[in-house]
Amino acid sequence: MVSGRQSELLGLLRDEGAMSRVALGERLELPRAKLTAELGRLVDVGLVQVGGPAASRGGRRSTLVHLADDLRVLGVDVGATSVRVAVTDGRCEVLESRSEECDVRGGPAPVLSRVAELADVVYAKASGRLIGAGIGLPGPVSFRDGMPVAPPIMPGWDRYPVRDELAGRWGCPVTVDNDVNAMALGERHAGVARSLEDLIFVKVGTGIGCGIVLGGKVYRGVAGTAGDIGHIRLDDFGPACACGEVGCLEAYFGGSALARDATTLARSGRSVALSTTLHDKGLLTAEDVGTAAAAGDFAAANLVREGGRRLGHVVASLVSFLNPGMVVIGGGVSRLGHSLLAEVRSAVYRRSLPLATGNLPIVLSELGDLAGVTGAAWSATDRAFSPAG
Repeated sequence: MVSGRQSELLGLLRDEGAMSRVALGERLELPRAKLTAELGRLVDVGLVQVGGPAASRGGRRSTLVHLADDLRVLGVDVGATSVRVAVTDGRCEVLESRSEECDVRGGPAPVLSRVAELADVVYAKASGRLIGAGIGLPGPVSFRDGMPVAPPIMPGWDRYPVRDELAGRWGCPVTVDNDVNAMALGERHAGVARSLEDLIFVKVGTGIGCGIVLGGKVYRGVAGTAGDIGHIRLDDFGPACACGEVGCLEAYFGGSALARDATTLARSGRSVALSTTLHDKGLLTAEDVGTAAAAGDFAAANLVREGGRRLGHVVASLVSFLNPGMVVIGGGVSRLGHSLLAEVRSAVYRRSLPLATGNLPIVLSELGDLAGVTGAAWSATDRAFSPAG
């Protein structure tokens, strides 16, 4: 267990990288003797290393301080149809990662068993001292209790003790969060939104969700369901949604919805490109829609435009309400790229107040598939480096 000051020191080295003793003392407002004592304790427990001269600032050179080279963290991103596991260093930089298709509806036992197997593979390639692990799940999560709560697309997962099972397996602190919250943290600490205090991250995958970062911290709400924008109702008479309701945003523009509408277009003959793909593959995905749209297929391009417009309307409401410093779009469907981004931008800039959008970047995720595992690892280090860690 570390003290409050030691926790601040570890967090600073994680976020800023190697620093001189002088710079650390200035940032933490610690006198030299106190800093030396705190560093000594962290060196003794193997969390920090001291070595090498820092750049000269005049007079005697200070020494560089950095997180120990052998610190390792596991980051796990479980999606509706895939899973990715990574091992990072203490600064949450990915050293090794593996991903594969995995149906979350199979239930917690087989999914977590496969997560553990993938963790063994990546950890064997970048072994060290495991200090923490984080996992993102595609549904509502009680962050405090470390378990999913009534997730719509995850049968059998309700209140399953994910944190306790993985902590027992790996012998380290484990954090469990909603996958889009992890992605938001990833982008905030290592991606396009680096160091921004207020942002929203919109994940468009099989489902749709939103991670909200306010004042540098994820806002989860009272029960952990903040940002569940995929189930905002757009139409009382719209298509059925996986949550049991109708007309939700996710039912119009999630990955499953895009595949459904693309299949309808293909079978009706209104899209030659999608008809050909369906004949060749036997099924269609959101990626196929993007490929057809990029090739100039009008019907496929119209699906992207309509979906982006609906998504943009919801994001515009968020922008007016939260006034973030950036909107980041990620998730599998974001691979539709700039045609999707253009529709979202158009809707937001048209429907939100000019004061809120005057300097508002709306951009695609920089980390892509690594956003979730990076954010999960960052959350894990936050727990491992905390006084209660």
